[in-house]
Amino acid sequence: MSSTPLHQLVVEDLHVEVAGKQILKGVNLTLNSGELTALMGPNGSGKSTLANALMGHPKYKVTQGRATLDGQNLLAMTVDLRSRAGLFLGFQYPQEVSGLSLSKFLWTAYMQRHTPENANSDQFGKDLDTHLGFLGMDPALLKRSLNEGFSGGEKKRVEVLQMATLSPTFAILDEPDSGLDIDAVKSVGETVAKLHRPDAGILVITHYQRILKYLKPDRVHVMVDGTVVLSGGKELAEELEAKGYDWVRIGVQSPT
Repeated sequence: MSSTPLHQLVVEDLHVEVAGKQILKGVNLTLNSGELTALMGPNGSGKSTLANALMGHPKYKVTQGRATLDGQNLLAMTVDLRSRAGLFLGFQYPQEVSGLSLSKFLWTAYMQRHTPENANSDQFGKDLDTHLGFLGMDPALLKRSLNEGFSGGEKKRVEVLQMATLSPTFAILDEPDSGLDIDAVKSVGETVAKLHRPDAGILVITHYQRILKYLKPDRVHVMVDGTVVLSGGKELAEELEAKGYDWVRIGVQSPT
């Protein structure tokens, strides 16, 4: 018998609209700590909408349903409280912030999860060095403005570096493989796998199986037209890579 997970993020019948258009049409999804979950689907299926709605982006309006983190109403929390509760979102298109160094940004984010009494700057520095090594990142990047002039691969590595620094209970990584070459996908995928903890859960949103061969997900869900329509193990991702999404769309549209 499997043990009860330490933490759970539960989404039930979630409907979300953007600018008056319904994007999510009843999403049901459960994330457990100790598991790495993949959410796949074609463009426009609602994957990024789900990520942004859970994080509390004001553009995304929840019209129905609920989401709870360890039994607490996630949707009633402000964005900063969701972060403090242990939710993290790695963006598909990370923003540049001129004048704010990467090192200062990471330290500020770290302090938002700690009090002056329990913050440990020495350990922070040691962990940062370790994570930079995992990601194959040049420490000189820490002195540069956040994402300014960074390559696509560097920006995605910075997102994973933020996840490592904050040690969230649940991390949602929105297409961490987009815009990356083969070597960068391998580096990011292997690093996320190394950082996965038994007391935390990771949701990776992706179109492709290529990063999943390094992550080895416990569960794979497929989203089409605003709902999760298919679920399975890592073999489902391999089937999607081989056959594409058309067969899933046809199955959804066909009468039962």
